Amino acid sequence: MIGKKIRLERIINRDTKRTVIAPMDHGVSIGPIKGIIDMDKTIESISQGGADAVLMHKGIVEQGHRGYGKDIGLIIHLSASTSLSPDPNNKVLVTSVEKAIQLGADAVSIHTNIGSETESDMLEELGEVAETCSYWGIPLLAMMYPRGQKVENEHDVEMVKHAARVGSELGVDIVKTNYTGDPDSFKEVVEGALVPVVIAGGPKVDTDEDLLNMVKDSLEVGGAGVAFGRNLFQAKNPGKITKAISEVVHHDMEIDEALKILK
Repeated sequence: MIGKKIRLERIINRDTKRTVIAPMDHGVSIGPIKGIIDMDKTIESISQGGADAVLMHKGIVEQGHRGYGKDIGLIIHLSASTSLSPDPNNKVLVTSVEKAIQLGADAVSIHTNIGSETESDMLEELGEVAETCSYWGIPLLAMMYPRGQKVENEHDVEMVKHAARVGSELGVDIVKTNYTGDPDSFKEVVEGALVPVVIAGGPKVDTDEDLLNMVKDSLEVGGAGVAFGRNLFQAKNPGKITKAISEVVHHDMEIDEALKILK
């Protein structure tokens, strides 16, 4: 489908087939934390650093996208829950594919927790959204996480590769999921997913070197890039860490060279 192909090239580098995405949807889930208050400043820094796309909720698109500075792809997040909810794992739709298109989105995203008590509802919504995206020719990124009573370790390879595969089985174009901790196990996730897989950053890591090594390891076994939120927008210098990660993702820069960018 030509429309989807055109839009995918706005969020995935056409030459490397990889991407650096900056999710900034945290204001709904955990509130106005550091890094997402002055949205235009943060997004400009991340854009200048070389990120391919930002991801946000519908109501704050005008706060940072675009009309100035360097252009950057736009992904509208369709689902949400808050940390104050009795069940934060229950993600519900808060907007539509059609509304995202009206807002100028290049892609949309949805969050599905495999193993949660409301998994069936989220799977139903994922399937329906995937069909709508197919109709309109707009790419769909799915945040596929193993979370629930039966999930003891959200980074366990068996759990992660199952969650990732569910996404592709139901028609998504890109899967975002947890890194499993080492290249060998993550390779199983990539091979089983059948669509491009990007890794989530999770909580802010201890060192920049740890973060870059995780990125490098995921790429070497076929990962398609990253979707990092707090590790970008809460960094001391969001633009520099984005630049370092982008160089690793798109140019296979060695870690010691990438670290020099941060000095």
